[in-house]
Order: sequence, then C-alpha cells, then structure tokens
Amino acid sequence: MPWPERRYSLSRLRLWPRLPVGCATEQNQRGLGGALVGAGTGAVAGQLIGGNTTSTVAGAAGGALVGAAVGTATTPSYNRGNCRYRQPDGTIVIARCR
Repeated sequence: MPWPERRYSLSRLRLWPRLPVGCATEQNQRGLGGALVGAGTGAVAGQLIGGNTTSTVAGAAGGALVGAAVGTATTPSYNRGNCRYRQPDGTIVIARCR
C-alpha cells in the first residue's frame, strides 16, 4: 500500500521561519536567538549527563534561560530600543521603534 500523498503549500513553508523575528527590538531578537541555541545545547548536555527524558527537559529549560539572558545582555547599547525595518527594495534599516 503506497504512502498517502502530502502536499505542502509553498507559502506556508516560506512563512514559518520568519515568524520569530517579526517586528521586534534587537534586544528581543537576540534574546530569542540565545534562548533557542541555549535550549538545544542544554538538551544535548542534559541527555549526555543524565541519559533520560527528565534530564533532557531540565537541560533544555536551563539552557533556554541562560541563553536568553546572555543574548539579551550582549545586545550593543546603541541598538537597544531600536527596531529593524525592511524597505520595499529589500534593504534593512535600524531605527527607533514606532
């Protein structure tokens, strides 16, 4: 029996990677990126150290917290309170948030 055919909308596949960034401050974007990297690293470390699901989840949670804190704290002071805007020609401009 063949596998059921699945069709994915190209617009859905192209849209989802852009959702986390949206219109946010540089500090928020760096915090989110740090949390994602920290959660992945923490999950791997938790699995290697504990070898079970509980330690993996605990490592991911701890890594996300530390990663978000580091990402937020390392935002350059000149970018705090600024947002990124994409112009119609595709260039990105950093300016005060509206």
